[in-house]
Amino acid sequence: MVSAVVAAAMATAVLVATDRIGSTSPVQTRPTTPPGSSPTTVPTVRPAAATDWTTYHGDPLGSGVAPTDRRFTGPGAAWTSPTLYGQLYGEPLVYDGLVVVATEHDVVYALRAANGTVAWSMTVGSPVPSSMLPCGDISPTVGITSTPVIDMARSEVFVVADVLSGRVISHHLVGLDLSTGQVLLDQAVDPPGRPSALLQRAGLALDRGSVEIGFGGNYGDCATYHGWLVSVPESGGAGRTWEADAAPGNDQGAIWMGGAAPVVDAGGNLWVTTGNGSNTTGPTPNGSDSVVELSPSLTVEQTFTPTTWPRDNADDLDLGSSPPVLLANGYVLQIGKSQTAYLLHASHLGGVGGQAGEQANLCGGVYGGEAWAAAEVYLPCSNGVEAVRVQPGNPEVPIGVLWSAPESAGPPIVVGSEVWTISQGGVLYGLDRASGRIETVLPLGSPPANHFPTPAIGDGLLLATTAHRVVAFR
Repeated sequence: MVSAVVAAAMATAVLVATDRIGSTSPVQTRPTTPPGSSPTTVPTVRPAAATDWTTYHGDPLGSGVAPTDRRFTGPGAAWTSPTLYGQLYGEPLVYDGLVVVATEHDVVYALRAANGTVAWSMTVGSPVPSSMLPCGDISPTVGITSTPVIDMARSEVFVVADVLSGRVISHHLVGLDLSTGQVLLDQAVDPPGRPSALLQRAGLALDRGSVEIGFGGNYGDCATYHGWLVSVPESGGAGRTWEADAAPGNDQGAIWMGGAAPVVDAGGNLWVTTGNGSNTTGPTPNGSDSVVELSPSLTVEQTFTPTTWPRDNADDLDLGSSPPVLLANGYVLQIGKSQTAYLLHASHLGGVGGQAGEQANLCGGVYGGEAWAAAEVYLPCSNGVEAVRVQPGNPEVPIGVLWSAPESAGPPIVVGSEVWTISQGGVLYGLDRASGRIETVLPLGSPPANHFPTPAIGDGLLLATTAHRVVAFR
């Protein structure tokens, strides 16, 4: 039962927003909850600690490296959450004693990090039955697919929910108070086009007071859609958009990146990669199959596209199945489905074919966010994690393989001297960072995690997901 104080606040928390991505519409709260849970009060939010994990892969660059030297060798089981209402696809987030996740039934949960019990939960809309979508591989409903993002200064978590109202499908940016689960913002954020053809898969990012939202298509690339980056103020209101493959007659060019979030550099510029577009014979790729740097106002600063883009577009070998890696040495590493890695100058991406180096046949296709530190990058290859070292001074082998670990696995994170990854079979593996040797094997239970699962760390916990639960280790 929602308390009288919270209910009164919800009743008055209605904003009105006019934006560039839709007509003027009310920004409303949705005070419904899943069966058996409701918002409750938890301790006051405090400043960030060293092991908070508030965005996809832990920081704006998406490095996936935990700010701790702690090892989890021989970890013990801490807790397993209750079965959650709806499937999990995003990464758990951790802040101020709470573990936050969101489900395909449009439910946001805050679990107590101490024991995994539900501190609060909030249903933010009615999810869309998968039968109403033109294609896809998420079922039976599509609700919140992407990893949320937490603004610590506002004590607010943001999600994007696919919502069905009557027979109308739309995507809503929803902000919730971290202490209570109260809905503070609810704004439709669909770019132009057909919402049912769009899937909001990329994790959310924050940049200069705005939430950055990537859109692509459903699995199968059905119907007509475009890749979009949408930027909306955290308080709601007018948004900005950038459209991929926008030339007349073209479509696709998804921003999905295997669930990774847009990368935000130190200057506030945004970096994304795009998927295959429909254009296979035109003079330019028009933003498909590319690395794209955009200003905070979503003006294109520079791009890179491989010369193989016509084949990539024709054969669904999109570069954008993973995000760009912005290395500290001024280089960018990008590898997608084609098994060819490209080394780029961050200050001059080079347009079509302007790479500083490339390496073929590195591993199976890469899906989701890499983990990286210094010049070493850990790739979530379809045939197992592969560690590489970027060597710009070696023109013959600019990207050298350090080790390859067997077992198909999701996007890794680095904790001290270990690399952690979740297999498609529902096992959390701890790998030795120096050799790739499997040190720890932790079965997570069934049904196993969904596509491209990635662990998280926070509050002294190592966290992983199954399809319906969060599993924590100490």
